[in-house]
Amino acid sequence: MLQQGSNDDTEDVSLFDAEEETTNRPRKSKIRHPVASFFHLFFRVSAIVVYLLCELLSSSFITCMVTIILLLSCDFWAVKNVTGRLMVGLRWWNHIDEDGKSHWVFESRKESSQENKTVSEAESRIFWLGLIACPVLWVIFAFSALFSFRVKWLAVVIMGVVLQGANLYGYIRCKVGSRKNLTSMATSYFGKQFLRQNTGDDQTS
Repeated sequence: MLQQGSNDDTEDVSLFDAEEETTNRPRKSKIRHPVASFFHLFFRVSAIVVYLLCELLSSSFITCMVTIILLLSCDFWAVKNVTGRLMVGLRWWNHIDEDGKSHWVFESRKESSQENKTVSEAESRIFWLGLIACPVLWVIFAFSALFSFRVKWLAVVIMGVVLQGANLYGYIRCKVGSRKNLTSMATSYFGKQFLRQNTGDDQTS
């Protein structure tokens, strides 16, 4: 099913129809893609470790900066193009049409009647834990560098926030759909909370 946003030219589409034949495999908690799971965490964790231990590993700021940026770049490419597709059946990307207009596309593998059995629960937990925790750490590093006046590290930290934050945003859009879906989910949640609170007040009175 194809949905196109009216403002930001985004599309939500099914991912790789050719892979639909794999949906009859049983869903398991074991790790089905160990290499992808390893590299999903390796680059981003390595970038954080190098950042924390850079003064011990090397006295050269340039060497540490280049190493961290390379690790962040490898992580961005691997998570965006490989690990998301294999581990959770999601992918996001951008393309430019013949008129030069940019389109953001958010893909998700179609769910079967048996709840998308191609996704491993263990891999899903690893994917989302790494995807969410690491950008949060980079945000903390950004505030730490700002308040401790480590101005030379701000560019590196901001690079970490932007690259890993972009992947986080893209995969959240893949998971929950377009902005309309986000708005409807928020409206539904607060509506339920409001009704529940009013119901509780009526019962107590």
